[in-house]
Amino acid sequence: MVHYLFDTRGSWVAFAMGQYVYAASGSRCIGWFAFGDEDVITLQGRYLGTVVGDRLVHFISHPNRGNPGNPGNPGNPGNPGNPGNAGASGSIGGARDVQAGDY
Repeated sequence: MVHYLFDTRGSWVAFAMGQYVYAASGSRCIGWFAFGDEDVITLQGRYLGTVVGDRLVHFISHPNRGNPGNPGNPGNPGNPGNPGNAGASGSIGGARDVQAGDY
């Protein structure tokens, strides 16, 4: 099952399938749910962001949870289709949108 993820402006930025999170283009895995919660960790072990509802945001002050290791090869998810724009959610306190440079 695909879970579409948007920034706070409503633009589609990523999608989650299972434990992995992919860039909206589907061309690369940008992270995974390493700790079994809403935090997304890059494949290099850095905090990328947190899923809040259907938004992927980066909390500026986020505790370091350590490096969970490498999950292995996530494989190719294929094209999930474009969900369009989700509409603006407004800002989320203490967070900013995840940007391509973050992964």
